Amino acid sequence: MGTGKQRWKIYFHKSPSALFLLKKQCPSIPNEFLCPISGALMADPVIVSSGHTFERNCVHACVSLSFKPKLADGSSPDFSTIIPNLALKFTIINWCRTHLIDPPKPIDFYSAEKIVSTLIHHNSADDGTELTRTPSQVSITSSEESVTPRNGFLTPLTLKTRPTCYSSSSSSDMEILNSSSLEDEELIMKLRSCEVSEQEEALTSLRKLTRTKEETRLYLCTPRLLSALKSLITSRYSSLQVNAVAVLVNLSLEKQNKVKILRSGIVPPVIDVLRGGFPEGQDHAAGVLFSLSLDDQNKTAIGVLGALPPLLHALRSDSERTRHDSALALYHLSLVQSNRVKMIKLGAIQILLGMMKSGHMTSRVLLTLCNLAASVEGRTAMLDSGGVDCLVSKLSQDEFESESTRESCLAALYGLSYGGLRFKGLAKEAGAEEVLRKVEAMGNERAREKVTRILEVLRAKDSEDEEIDWEELLNSEDTVSAHRI
Repeated sequence: MGTGKQRWKIYFHKSPSALFLLKKQCPSIPNEFLCPISGALMADPVIVSSGHTFERNCVHACVSLSFKPKLADGSSPDFSTIIPNLALKFTIINWCRTHLIDPPKPIDFYSAEKIVSTLIHHNSADDGTELTRTPSQVSITSSEESVTPRNGFLTPLTLKTRPTCYSSSSSSDMEILNSSSLEDEELIMKLRSCEVSEQEEALTSLRKLTRTKEETRLYLCTPRLLSALKSLITSRYSSLQVNAVAVLVNLSLEKQNKVKILRSGIVPPVIDVLRGGFPEGQDHAAGVLFSLSLDDQNKTAIGVLGALPPLLHALRSDSERTRHDSALALYHLSLVQSNRVKMIKLGAIQILLGMMKSGHMTSRVLLTLCNLAASVEGRTAMLDSGGVDCLVSKLSQDEFESESTRESCLAALYGLSYGGLRFKGLAKEAGAEEVLRKVEAMGNERAREKVTRILEVLRAKDSEDEEIDWEELLNSEDTVSAHRI
């Protein structure tokens, strides 16, 4: 070719065990690149249910012939499902390019079937046969000169055997997925393409790949992939935006990915989508924030990044999915005091109590109100906004979706009972004691326990109680302003 460089081709031969010396320039093939069944460089590697990696047609041949090979580690693979191992595939391609070797071509099914049939024959003769990642005789020849062995046979490369398993428990396997080894990875190149059709194709593939399998979500969640997704999340094309955020939802399902995603800097664009993206994109954006908020390390950061205002606004969305995921995200974020303070200043109490009165998403709203009532600022804001009357009214109507929702309502009211004399006055005005006695008679054990505690607060007598003018206390502007934030 005039470049002075030689390209190597790898051929795989079935032969006796006679040996000859390979050419000195022969590169050492990493053992994880070899199919344990064929002993060849994998062109189309797939991960099976047990976590092992094989050439695709070798798996199909084993299934077709009802054969389960015994691997060198003593285990037998589970062929019930397969997933394309794209990371390993492109790592092999990059390795071949680096060593000027033509990338391997997939083995056809009939050849794979012959190999498996041979293995079955050997196993029937010796039940102790184990598969190893040692390539059957390999010859490497230059494209500019050929090497003809004197005796016609090739030396097998002896490599250590280890099954390739991309799972959360194996850190050594994940080294293959280092972002530097995926520089030419096809999917990421398409994500960064200038052609919208290529970007759509890559996102559709990623969405399918990350939909069901934990292993796939773990090994695809790399800084490089997240960086490529980040630029597409705020795309002006609806299909790109929707699919990009949907892929992020799938990736965020794994606990190990949640902090990694947050630290990649991709959350601000997701917040922008929730604030003003396409409707389906907003659905997925709310899902991402809900999923990421499940990790305690993310809660404060999500609040600092500005997610609370659009999440509160999304409670009024036309989409039920957006409303529900936003409500759940707010519940988890409100477990942190700094977020509770922010939410109260944003008017969350008024919004949530308004939803309570309308009967909208009562169970989810009450969960967040319980968290807010646990803080001094939240109690004060709820007392100022008619929270006691709202909760007592809800208890008196007895129109809860479930017993757990009734318990949440009682828990919120109990949180407000720490409001001291002011709570007593508001509860008395709302007729809380009579309502609570009815709930006590019909509720379950947990509900009765909460009712008992609230009634104890209401019935507790202070030496000053008889001298208090409750009407004057409730109408006192000084008292109200003293409790405002």
